[in-house]
Amino acid sequence: SPGDRGPVYPMLRILHIAPFNTAGVPMAFVKAERTLGFESRLVTFARNEFGFEEDVCLDLPFMDGRFFRPLRNRLSAAGKRAAEKPGELHRDGVPLVWKPSGTVEATLTGWREKIWEGRVRKFMKQVDFFSFDVYQFDGGLDFSRHALYARALHEKGKKVVCCYLGSDLRSRGVIREIDALSDYNFTVEYDHLALHPDIHYLFFPFEPERFKPRFTDNERLRIFHSATNRRYKGTDHIIDICRSLERDFGVEFIYMENIPHAELLQEKQRCDIMIDQITNLGGVGYGVSSLEALSMGLAVCTRLTPGYETFIPDHPFVGVTPDSLYDELAGLITDGDRRRKHRTAGRVWVEKYHDAKNVVNGMHDTYRERGWFTELYV
Repeated sequence: SPGDRGPVYPMLRILHIAPFNTAGVPMAFVKAERTLGFESRLVTFARNEFGFEEDVCLDLPFMDGRFFRPLRNRLSAAGKRAAEKPGELHRDGVPLVWKPSGTVEATLTGWREKIWEGRVRKFMKQVDFFSFDVYQFDGGLDFSRHALYARALHEKGKKVVCCYLGSDLRSRGVIREIDALSDYNFTVEYDHLALHPDIHYLFFPFEPERFKPRFTDNERLRIFHSATNRRYKGTDHIIDICRSLERDFGVEFIYMENIPHAELLQEKQRCDIMIDQITNLGGVGYGVSSLEALSMGLAVCTRLTPGYETFIPDHPFVGVTPDSLYDELAGLITDGDRRRKHRTAGRVWVEKYHDAKNVVNGMHDTYRERGWFTELYV
């Protein structure tokens, strides 16, 4: 517990602010902090479309959805940039800095924030917004692209932390004003270390105890794959290969796309092998979906970048590329000992590196080293 690590100080009050509870990661931070005795809250702009748990959701309009997302992607520089090749994303410098692509995006962004202002102010009053000690902007955003709220916190001497979760640094970039006043920057994405000059890596916070592992095989092996973006994962090629494996080995292939999270977990739990991705277009190799599968006791196939594979040499993943996918899966199907070795190693690895309480303790050790506990409670 926090008290075991040195002098006992009153517990920090921490507020997480995030556009969405992306893949459940912001809420995993909050739950771990609560378990460790801190007062921690999460406010999201809008609901995650896959039904991840919420704490306080403002349900702000014009955040996402079937209509707004295509419009945003056509108008915004970030949306256009996301369609480019990964090597082209940062030709404008590191870190990439967000700016509107033109007058239309700037006008619409300002108009949206005016509409949001009433709900934001109401929330601030309800939770006594300025009474927290540490404010973690998950995704590096506050409620204004001009950092109005982050600047107000900074002026009051509050601690501001940014934690980047995914494509935010790859395609959108930092908000210049928030980046300038952030006291510390974290990321849960290894490739972000090359995208920001002052950022510190964390393993994804995760709760493996939510899943009961199963290490026995189905009589007919089941291979699982899911996607929200087929291009990022190489899904079309994965489907073709797995259909061939169904014909050649009699396995069953389960594919799910844009399915509510709870339903997806139920189906994944009944499988033996999972394929995450084969492209690395969306990161360095794995995300929360893989951690769920490893915690359930599945053998997980994915493509890791060479740098990240060196960074985690004891990982349990089966490395695959588009060219090797068929042979690697065939090997897992026919070699029961190899398959079970990967299945049993996965859960142990997740508990070692990704357990949310350990991740949060590491973050708070950083705060202690910087004297935040004594500074906030003198």
